[in-house]
This record gives sequence, C-alpha cells and structure tokens, in this order.
Amino acid sequence: QVQLVESGGGLVQAGGSLRLSCEKSGRTFGPYAMGWFRRAPGEEREFVAAISWNAVNTYYADSVKGRFTISRDNAKKTVYLQMNSLKPEDTAVYYCALDRSVVVGTSSVDYDYWGQGTQVTVSS
Repeated sequence: QVQLVESGGGLVQAGGSLRLSCEKSGRTFGPYAMGWFRRAPGEEREFVAAISWNAVNTYYADSVKGRFTISRDNAKKTVYLQMNSLKPEDTAVYYCALDRSVVVGTSSVDYDYWGQGTQVTVSS
C-alpha cells in the first residue's frame, strides 16, 4: 500500500504564508505525478496544483496561480506546496494525491492514492 502524510497546515493571517509537505511511504513503483487538492466547508473538493515526476510540468488552478508553488524532492519522496499571499478564501482542508500515470491530471478521478488532509485556516 501507499501512505501519504501531509503536514504544515495551521492558522495564518491574510497575507501570510504556509508551506505544506506530503511524504510518501510504502509501496515503490515507477514515475508518478503528484497533486494538491482542497475542500472548503460546504464545498466540493477542488484542484489546486499538480506536478510531473521530473518536475518539468506544473499546473495550477487559476485561483492560486502566482501565489502558490508546487515542488517535489523525489529523493525524499516528498511534494511541497508553498502558499504565499494567503486569503481567507484559501481556508480549506488540503489533500495531497498521487497519480500513477505519467500524464499529469487535474481532476480528482485521475488520482489513485490520497492523504488524510491538513487544515489551513486564513483569518482576515
């Protein structure tokens, strides 16, 4: 099996920054893409960002473009989400996900494994 464990969430004021991490453990296999999604209270889960295995390709939701940066360290089996200029509307539970396809997906149905999530709360 595969385990994904997120960390780095918390409470921050609007305009502040947080860095989320997601570490993979368990089963080893070939190249895989990674993504971040979020779910705000009363909302559907939505795509935030995704990154290819070699980090050459990255994708962002329009709502976070220019403020969030996804990166990865394959040696550490970890993906990161640097979140700057946070807004109250960024408040959500953030989930990392693993897609065993080499084609980077932006839909939750593309992803095979999910973490438990980490809460991010941005106060105004």
